[in-house]
Amino acid sequence: MSQEPGTLTVRDAAARLGVTPRTLKYYEELGIVVPVRSAGGRYRLYEPADLDKLARALRLRSLGFSLTAITEMLRQPFVEPAGGGRPRLSGTSLKALRQSLATQLEAIDARIAQVRRELKEAATLQSQLRRDIDYVDRRLAGEPVEAALEARRRGAAG
Repeated sequence: MSQEPGTLTVRDAAARLGVTPRTLKYYEELGIVVPVRSAGGRYRLYEPADLDKLARALRLRSLGFSLTAITEMLRQPFVEPAGGGRPRLSGTSLKALRQSLATQLEAIDARIAQVRRELKEAATLQSQLRRDIDYVDRRLAGEPVEAALEARRRGAAG
């Protein structure tokens, strides 16, 4: 394989970043990076800018950002500050990023509401099952059916 100077294969890039080659391929599928291909097109070759972008994505992921948010952040163009310094997201980019994050937040809020409903239903079922077990235990202990049923009804009311 002929490799461009300053590029790394997927295996070497993964080793340098401390991830698996599959992780890098997945990040490519998401559009976070698009590595160049070797002369025959068989091999992915990562340039220093790709490694920088991947390292940034991995740092954001370790901070708890979703891959959707990371992808959106990394797609936004940076601008060079007039007075120099590190490139920053433009106001337009920040607005687009905010919209993406707000959409994700809405989806998470909806999921939390759904999980709360499911938990409430599960707690109701749990209570019913406990009463059923209590009834069966009373019957196994020889308690008459009527007394066990009355205890079960009292348990449901209490």
